[in-house]
Amino acid sequence: PNVCAVQKLIGTNRKYFTNCKQWYQRKICGKATVISYECCPGYEKVPGEKGCPAALPLSNIYETLGVVGSATTQLYSDRSNLRPEIEGPGSFTIFAPSNEAWASLSAETLDSLVSNVNIELLNALRYHMVNKRVLTDDLKHGTTLNSMYQDLPIQIHHYPNGIVTVNCARLLKADHHATNGVVHVIDKVIATTTNSIQQIIETEESLETLRAAVAASDLNSLLESKGQYTLLAPTNEAFEKIPRETLNRILGDPEALRDHHILKSAMCAEAIIAGLTMETLEGTTLDVGCSGEELTLNGKPIIANKDVLATNGVVHFVNELLIPDSAKTLFELAQESEVSKSMDLFRQAGLSSHLTGSEQVTLLAPVNEVFKDGLPVVDNNMKNLLLNHIVRDQLSSKYLYHGQKLPTLGDKELRVFVYRNNLCIENACIAAHDKRGRFGTLFSMDKMLTPPSGSVMDVLKADHRFSTLVAAIQSAGLTENLNRPGTFTVFAPTNEAFRAMPQGELNKLMGNAKELANILKFHVADEILVSGAVGALVRLKSMQGDKLEVSMKNNVIHINKEPVAESDIMATNGVIYAVNSVLQPQASRPQERGDEPADPALEIFKQASALSKVSQRNPRLAPVYSRLLARMKENSGGF
Repeated sequence: PNVCAVQKLIGTNRKYFTNCKQWYQRKICGKATVISYECCPGYEKVPGEKGCPAALPLSNIYETLGVVGSATTQLYSDRSNLRPEIEGPGSFTIFAPSNEAWASLSAETLDSLVSNVNIELLNALRYHMVNKRVLTDDLKHGTTLNSMYQDLPIQIHHYPNGIVTVNCARLLKADHHATNGVVHVIDKVIATTTNSIQQIIETEESLETLRAAVAASDLNSLLESKGQYTLLAPTNEAFEKIPRETLNRILGDPEALRDHHILKSAMCAEAIIAGLTMETLEGTTLDVGCSGEELTLNGKPIIANKDVLATNGVVHFVNELLIPDSAKTLFELAQESEVSKSMDLFRQAGLSSHLTGSEQVTLLAPVNEVFKDGLPVVDNNMKNLLLNHIVRDQLSSKYLYHGQKLPTLGDKELRVFVYRNNLCIENACIAAHDKRGRFGTLFSMDKMLTPPSGSVMDVLKADHRFSTLVAAIQSAGLTENLNRPGTFTVFAPTNEAFRAMPQGELNKLMGNAKELANILKFHVADEILVSGAVGALVRLKSMQGDKLEVSMKNNVIHINKEPVAESDIMATNGVIYAVNSVLQPQASRPQERGDEPADPALEIFKQASALSKVSQRNPRLAPVYSRLLARMKENSGGF
């Protein structure tokens, strides 16, 4: 009993006194810790017994400071004449800086304190005190306590990971009782705070550009108001890294600062011992973490100065501007994504103005993998195709619906197809989460789009590979069907497919309009299925009535186990797949066992001959056996 676990960060003097709520998996900020065990303050070992069973008698706060490892605070209490007060009657709480906390003060700060012990040092110590007994359970997140120095507030934060901070100083050892109060050991010497976040911005030279940005974005009143915020304050150096054109746009954009630089709660650096997600004022999220002694934002160690406390929160100085997606142009979004090669195409086509201005559009940008063999030549046809990759509105993929039509800058209408496993626009499917910029949205697509040009019949007639099929469709009287508006998937046999049929069979088929129509209808389904929607197996009902099985094997689409020669030939009323074989419905295939259907009873009887003797001996089964035997003799002339 009464044993405390201590995790010490290797290579530093930092210690974490853990309990069940605060167990850090042997790592702090990614660095290994060494765990040791010691008697909790106020207890000691007894020879021959486990743990630390012996409770030491309580003493006053002054004596307790020595017991809990805060001898420097004890010494300064003596020098500043605070000792009589914390030895005498009363009920106090003292947040006592550890010996290491005092040692870490700058020489200038320490000299100013100890050179005037009766005023400066005394006032500093009294600011660490509260005139009542306050235990850890009473230290509620976001509350303040009035100190014993001019009732100036002390800010308390109690985080979900169990860490408690006092003016951003971490509680090291908590709840050490004394006869006249309680002692908490903290890892810093805390100072009074009188400035709001806005006042810190106004007085700090390294935040001069931020000052202008805050004024231009009309955020002054927010940063002066009551509350508990965290400002990730970009320094002048951070702004200097940004291109002038981008900077001018951001300086007057309140969303750029709100979305990524102001968190809706105060987050002290000492509370961050692993990665966590923080929410900004506008609801976007930032990944805040740490690596050793450094704090990180979105994985980057860009925090230059941390835990500058304000009356309404805390400021961390950052040396990079965090530009949220919501403040970026489409061009900037794309350059940071896996679609940078698409941007080269749009630039070469002279379409950059659509991606950098205030035009509200959605860019359907193929991912870089599409251009692994090089970029296509940019001519007028390619420019028109690229214009059809820009939709005339700023969209969000979560609001797209099946059958929706999207007008493009190339004056085409693109169709939306919603499948169980994919969301597609024409033949291309969305490959990554969309990114929403200031005026435009970026959809990363898995291939170049091919907008439809004409009906199914128009497309088939324009492609010389399908001349036999076109003649067959006309002969079967199905031309009108495939010209009308609809949602067809056509598995179109090529001329090669018809040539592969035996000549007699082909002549017979072409001479029988009814049978020909039946076969052709088996190649058509009345719903659009693009290749991006095909998983292991998809079953479609053909217009003939039988099922078609579409599958994907080794990145090749198969229809009824036959490989497809070309996929996703888009038409205004459907999609076409070129196939090099004529598909046969089940009813048209040769019977495997002759024309006469099998008799299930006879089949069972043949397979169960081993039971015949038993059947004959059983009086209930003997008549059945005799009848089956007679039927078999009739059909086969005996065994």
